[in-house]
Amino acid sequence: MLGRMTKPDRPPPDRPLRTGWTTGACATAAAKIAVAGLLDGRFPAEATIALPRGETPVFAPSGTAQGEGWAEARVVKDAGDDPDVTHRAVIVARVAHGRAGVRFFAGEGVGTVTKPGLPVPPGEAAVNPVPREMISTVLRDAARDRGVPAEFDVTLSVPGGRELARKTWNPRLGIEGGISILGTTGVVRPFSCAAWIASIHRGVDVARASGLTHVAGATGAMSERAVRTLHDLPEIALLDMGDFAGGLLKYLRRHPVPRLTVAGGIGKMTKLGQGALDLHSGRSQVDFAQLAEMAGTAGAGDRADRVARANTVLEALDIVGPPLAERVARAAEATILSALRGAPIAVETVVTDRAGAILARRPFA
Repeated sequence: MLGRMTKPDRPPPDRPLRTGWTTGACATAAAKIAVAGLLDGRFPAEATIALPRGETPVFAPSGTAQGEGWAEARVVKDAGDDPDVTHRAVIVARVAHGRAGVRFFAGEGVGTVTKPGLPVPPGEAAVNPVPREMISTVLRDAARDRGVPAEFDVTLSVPGGRELARKTWNPRLGIEGGISILGTTGVVRPFSCAAWIASIHRGVDVARASGLTHVAGATGAMSERAVRTLHDLPEIALLDMGDFAGGLLKYLRRHPVPRLTVAGGIGKMTKLGQGALDLHSGRSQVDFAQLAEMAGTAGAGDRADRVARANTVLEALDIVGPPLAERVARAAEATILSALRGAPIAVETVVTDRAGAILARRPFA
């Protein structure tokens, strides 16, 4: 589920870029404030939440309301200096007494999933798994502290979200009615190509200066977690590659390290395997006709037409199964070796699912 696009304004070049908070983090804070209002009859002036990587940001509500059996809070999203379409959007969480645990509903401006291949099934509110778990955790904690059942219905809304979604890939992906509630880490990193690529280069420099013989570039938090399960690497060996595979590979071509692991979700690794070195959704897309050809070489020629019509790579994976992930890992390896142009670097590729589980791996030759 996507929710980013470039906007024209940029921060001054003479100061560091500010990080911000995802829609998922803002929704979690709003839900924590709202559930306190529901259970205590009064709203706190602020809420501290715990993010997956240990950060503990504090949020103040921009507004609250309550009625019979429900309470809601609003949090204004601050994306920092990231060119994010949802910067300054109002994230609303309404928490009501419910049944059967914590359930999620799409309110105004939050999309509903209508096609397969996304992290949540069709018919569900477009709230990704990590925000769901973060929100569920704060609600369960609130219920436990007050000795009441953790049974809540959560309705998330974003006023104006339907219009914002037109500037994202949500309509093409079959997410109707608004934006998605996103985030795997809760933190929005400033999207500055030059700054990010420079940080990758500095990471390589530090690794080489420290005498490391193995570095890893991961597209995100989940794929980095997979690398950690495979290799006991120090922090300085873990390069935050993000979407900038080319920025990493071209620099390593001139400043080689003996061993390189490249890991990513199957969607981004498919784009890498198809020759893209910039994996950002706004600048490269999966070629599903080419993916169908890859499915054929993976022994699924009878299902190639279905792959060509797939909505996402995850849907194609459901059609073909593990052989497609293995083919993607092999294709990504070929792109990496081509970009390295004979540099003395042994390459490993790792393809993961959205939860960081390893789907396929091409070990070092």
